This record gives sequence, C-alpha cells and structure tokens, in this order.
Amino acid sequence: METTKIALFKGKKIRKTLYKNEWWFSIVDVITVLTDSPQAKTYWAKRKDRDKEMAQPFPFWEQLKLPAEDEKMRDTDCADTEGIFRIIQSIPSSKAEPFKRWLAKVGYERVQEIENPELATKRTRMLYKLKGYSEDWIEKRMRGITIREELTDEWQRRGAKIQKDYEILTAEISKATFGVTPNQYKKLKGLKRENLRDHMDDKEQLEKEIGRSVVSKKNFLPTKK
Repeated sequence: METTKIALFKGKKIRKTLYKNEWWFSIVDVITVLTDSPQAKTYWAKRKDRDKEMAQPFPFWEQLKLPAEDEKMRDTDCADTEGIFRIIQSIPSSKAEPFKRWLAKVGYERVQEIENPELATKRTRMLYKLKGYSEDWIEKRMRGITIREELTDEWQRRGAKIQKDYEILTAEISKATFGVTPNQYKKLKGLKRENLRDHMDDKEQLEKEIGRSVVSKKNFLPTKK
C-alpha cells in the first residue's frame, strides 16, 4: 500500500503521509498554500521560536520522511489534522476557512486498507468545530451519538428490522422528552433538511439523553419474537 501521497488544494500540492493510521501533512507545504510565501521554511522557523509549544516536536508535530524536490526521502516537519488546524489558527490568511473545510475532508479520508473507526469520530468533531460549536456542546453531541448507537443496537437485538421500527421508537423518545414528534419539533424550530439534534442547545441535549433513559425504562423497545 502506498503511504505517501500528494493532496491538492486549489491546484497547489501538499505532501502527506500515512502515520499512526492517520494522514500527516507537510507543515511547510500548508504554510506555502496559506501565505503564498516563497520563504515558508523561514516562516515556520519563526513560528516555532515564538511559540514554545510549537517548538516541541512531540506530540504536536513530528519529523517524517517525505519526497523532497530532489525526489529523495527526507525528514520533513509534519502534523496530523488537528495539529495543522492549530497552525492554521495562528496564520492570518483569507484562505484559512476554505482550507479548514478542505482539511476536514481529506484529513480523515477513509483508508480502505485500515480499520480505524476513531477517524470517523475525529472527523465529526472537526466538522462541528468548523461550524463554530463550543467544545462543551460538541462533547455532549458526541456522547448523544454514542448513546443513540447503543440504543439502536439494543433495538436491533430485540427485533427491530425496518426503518419504520426505528422511526416509531425515535418518535416515542421525542414525545416522552419534548411532548412532540421529531417532525413536529423541526417545524417548531423552522428546520427543513437540517439535522434536528445539531440545532439543540445544551439543555435540550441533556433532556434528550434523559428521554432515552425514560423510554427504555417504559419498555418501548420491541421484544424478540
């Protein structure tokens, strides 16, 4: 399997390599794209001088082998998606926002040969961060996703088979929690195609979790036949 590749952002090359089951990107390449500076190496050296945390190569960034201009594999300062995201925050650039969206996509691209479910979780967190949600909200949302997955697994074990089964059970949770079905709640919030749970505040997220517990205790779960 090829572990070193070239990613393209608006026609400009960014070297990346597979390390610890994740894509790590050349920091200098990223800085070149964001600043259009021919002196990206100097720019990165100055950033490290100003920021003690950035100056430490581990765990924030590491030197990995990437092909240089002479086509030889040379030590190159690299960072994973979260590390690159942090570097972007410190660089004033009009390209920062579109680059973040691009990074959220290519940084957690599914690598077919590797089973790593944590990447999907990391990508989801990153997307919420890009949308401006707080860390506290993201933590509650991710916990809600985990609880939802556990609950649907339990429904499946107890006999739920078709989408309609899950819709009925989800509606029961919503009615037990908010007094309305999910579709009714979306109308109240003026939502159309948007994900309802992405538009709940902290209080609603908490009530949703409690509602799931209440529904389970009331035994709305289907029983095995």
